Amino acid sequence: MLKRLIPSVLLLLLALVLSLPVLALLASWGLFDAAAREVLTEMARSVLPDYAMTSLVLCLSVGLGVALVGVVTAGAVTLFDFPGRRLAEWALLLPLAMPAYVVAYAYTDFLQFSGPLQTAVRESFGLRGRVFPEVRNTAGAAWVFTFSLYPYVYLLARTALTERAAQLMEAARLLGAPLSRRVREIALPLARPAVAAGVALALIETLADYGVSSYFGIQTFTAGIYKAWLAMDMPLAAAQLATVLLALVAALLWLERRSQRRLRFATLRGQRAGSAEAQPRRLAGARVALAWLVCGLPILFGFVLPVAFMLRPLLGGWEALPWSSFVQWAGNSLRLGVISAVAATGLALVLAFALRSRPAPLTRGVVQLVGLGYAVPGAVIVVGLLLPVGWVQAAHPDSGVGYWVTATALGIVWAYLVRFTAVALQSVQSGYARVPASLDDSARMLGTTGFALARRVHAPLLRRSTLAAALLVFVDVMKELPATLVLRPFDSDTLAVVAYQLARDERLGEAALPALSLVLVGLVPVVLLSRALRMPGKAS
Repeated sequence: MLKRLIPSVLLLLLALVLSLPVLALLASWGLFDAAAREVLTEMARSVLPDYAMTSLVLCLSVGLGVALVGVVTAGAVTLFDFPGRRLAEWALLLPLAMPAYVVAYAYTDFLQFSGPLQTAVRESFGLRGRVFPEVRNTAGAAWVFTFSLYPYVYLLARTALTERAAQLMEAARLLGAPLSRRVREIALPLARPAVAAGVALALIETLADYGVSSYFGIQTFTAGIYKAWLAMDMPLAAAQLATVLLALVAALLWLERRSQRRLRFATLRGQRAGSAEAQPRRLAGARVALAWLVCGLPILFGFVLPVAFMLRPLLGGWEALPWSSFVQWAGNSLRLGVISAVAATGLALVLAFALRSRPAPLTRGVVQLVGLGYAVPGAVIVVGLLLPVGWVQAAHPDSGVGYWVTATALGIVWAYLVRFTAVALQSVQSGYARVPASLDDSARMLGTTGFALARRVHAPLLRRSTLAAALLVFVDVMKELPATLVLRPFDSDTLAVVAYQLARDERLGEAALPALSLVLVGLVPVVLLSRALRMPGKAS
């Protein structure tokens, strides 16, 4: 009996560790007293309306932007054939390699008052003062997020249109429907669930961002959380703001999951309909140029221009770059990335194996709980981890909990595991989906059970999925800013933190080196993703 309880107890402990930030935020409302009510009332009167309005305007702008860019680009490469389409299919993924805060630094460096563009215009035309409006505002942030996050919509809409729209549009063409009607009444309705899911993911990333909002000086919920905790020293106010942000993210996550279910239903139905010989419509003449423009502008604004803007100061001051410090920053990033990737992938393997071996309600619940971690913003995780640390320190000042969480790598790795174990779990579960259950039955009949089954049968078949999981977690850890900024140990700056700090100090030329390094790291999963998307086409 005890032997059967041990796995359940371990699963519950794991769920508790990975869900502690959210549980701590909910528990903070149990401390709601007169002082907390006064703080909340003052926030509702002063800063909360600004946070809510700014976040709403930003989300509406980003949602419309990513939906428009994602749908138009997905339709261009899916429904039409033109020279360069294969190149555009994978090049449209390149902005995924660009952290949004890096794009913000690049545009600011080039377009600000002292930047090369305005300086050249003033010198050429003898002008004085500012030539172009300030980019560090809500509109500028919406521009940055739109061209950094539209690939979420592009990927899902492209998948939906590839699965079903080409066949049904071919059938509509044979029935005499013009192109505009086929796009309006067939392609767009079929892509609607995919667009909703992609927009929800983009808005989750927008709400979770700290680098862009802080650098541009916009009053979003994430910036307000850090201001309440670090500048105003009001942990309870930070917890209340974090709870509001978590509720918004939970609503968006529900929308994304609901849209994904509708998308899967539409895809399954679509695979039974239409003609297998349907092909994209061939374009010619001016329409080819229009297709190039539609696909080229997002690539230009989301990847090419930011990279070019950062390369300019980098190449201009190559000898003065702090190479010795850069090696230390890169080493810290690599160390945290490797530790977190190994730990998150190990946890994902254990959870996926437990779910496959004993798909009990407890196991399914723990796996679903861990799978939600990626949607929890880094700022929420920080507040959720530091709140219980403060409670323990207040009750037991000599416990040393604060030291282990804030002065060592334990706290930051813990935060990474809360957020990124879900990334590894998704990859491992996709690998398990390709392993037939009959192999497990055959192995058990031959006497191989338990972890021996995982080691001898599953491990060789999951090698690629495991490596992919570790790589994805590694890249996400390298780019993570909000949690790293607060929880990193002393003198352990990472590339993301240094890029943010240098940009905040208006040393944008020096920030180019760590920022471009993050872009190079981010290109790895983009290349793998583009290869994976091309594989079905080769198979056919």
